[in-house]
Amino acid sequence: VAREWAPKFASAGTTVIDNSSCWRMDINVPLIVPEINGDVLTENDKIIANPNCSTIQMVMVLSPLHLKYRIQRVVVSTYQSVSGTGAKAVQQLMNERAGETGTMAYPHPIDLNCLPHVDLFLENGYTKEEMKIVNETRKIMREPSLQVSPTAVRIPVKGGHSESVNIQFESDFELTDIYEILNHSSGVVVQDDPSIHKYPMPLTSEGKDEIFVGRIRRDLSQSNTLSCWIVADNLRKGAATNAVQIAELLVSRKFLRRKSMPELNQADRESY
Repeated sequence: VAREWAPKFASAGTTVIDNSSCWRMDINVPLIVPEINGDVLTENDKIIANPNCSTIQMVMVLSPLHLKYRIQRVVVSTYQSVSGTGAKAVQQLMNERAGETGTMAYPHPIDLNCLPHVDLFLENGYTKEEMKIVNETRKIMREPSLQVSPTAVRIPVKGGHSESVNIQFESDFELTDIYEILNHSSGVVVQDDPSIHKYPMPLTSEGKDEIFVGRIRRDLSQSNTLSCWIVADNLRKGAATNAVQIAELLVSRKFLRRKSMPELNQADRESY
């Protein structure tokens, strides 16, 4: 749908913010997380891509740290809820928990299980979801050679994605400075106090627009390396909220104005 209709609306003068994966890696289409690379938007951008949910929550933490320490390599394992697959997957989980049979969204049971299989497998052994994380991270952060090694896993949680992220920097860091940077990063909330069992969880991120980060610690096995845990509502900042924020940014820059919808040609109107 996006491949066919986005150019038609764009050619008619309408700005399209696309939540599908269709246009994300097109060199002529900006892939936007407003807090990170909203500066690349111009008034001439009529198709704007919204990134993958897992990518958004990770780069929201990576980007401010990269500006200070320069990231060399990222290793990420995702723990993705079934809502990322859609209503059919949520229903499969609910059916299995209730002991009922129904349509399967996955090739295996998901309740009481984990599937290291998010989207289709590719010839290189990675899944499409994993390669989205690699390629979209590089594009958003404007670092085409950034090394990213992902493993994407589907877990029996209804909503909210979690990520275990290991970040290797070019230079050493102080944990106090890491906290300071993240505490002052727009859209990021630090939840990190193990003494009172405070850390990000899917349950507490539900319905919220922020990205939550905790379990912030130095990697004991590798120099200049940090480990952390990132959680977000995949349907909010991971999708709808980010798209709305793009629109708000366009309006604030006067790139998007209220106007009557230009008429499509007769053939397009009939197929719409």
